[in-house]
Amino acid sequence: MPAAIKCVEQHVEERVVASWWPATDKILCMGERVVLFDGNTTDGWRMAGPGSFELVDDVLETRGGMGLLWYSAQAFTDFVVDIDWQVVRVENNSGVFVRFPDPGGDPWVAVNEGYEIQIHDTAPEPIHQTGGIYSFAAPSMVASNPPGSWNHYSIECVGQQYMVVLNGVEATRFTGSRGTEGFVGLQNHDPKSLVRFRRVTVTTATEPVR
Repeated sequence: MPAAIKCVEQHVEERVVASWWPATDKILCMGERVVLFDGNTTDGWRMAGPGSFELVDDVLETRGGMGLLWYSAQAFTDFVVDIDWQVVRVENNSGVFVRFPDPGGDPWVAVNEGYEIQIHDTAPEPIHQTGGIYSFAAPSMVASNPPGSWNHYSIECVGQQYMVVLNGVEATRFTGSRGTEGFVGLQNHDPKSLVRFRRVTVTTATEPVR
């Protein structure tokens, strides 16, 4: 990493906290790391639409649907969201939403105005399969672990550039056109799909100081 990269103002003691963000092919400054869910509380989260999420053994479990559990305490602009997820059956359906506006009580706001990073290994169309951006970009491969095993998403959102990494494998790169600021949310798709989530964090990104 070039030593000249500065991530604080010049009159403040310099410290290098930059990293390479592949979606943009840029070195960007790592900003605030926000813990959205740590297994202990759902403070800051709200439910939109039918169904619910239950806190069971330090993880969030979907119930019913289709609904949206969204982190209402903070909206984000450029960031990477890291999240662990697990399905019970290979046909289970869910997703992680990014950059949607306040949905009120309507989960379809996230579908229609944000982007959904899909969880659905057996979807008949590749553009709706795990690792893809629902209805916009199919994954290069479905790199999910078997049902009952944990998976890890790292979802990079910088400007209009999106990159999805599933279990260390780059699944999707996509250039979007929708809003570049919004909330993060989780989908409970239907009563037959039991999906679990844990360790949800967001790390913000900023341009280096010039």
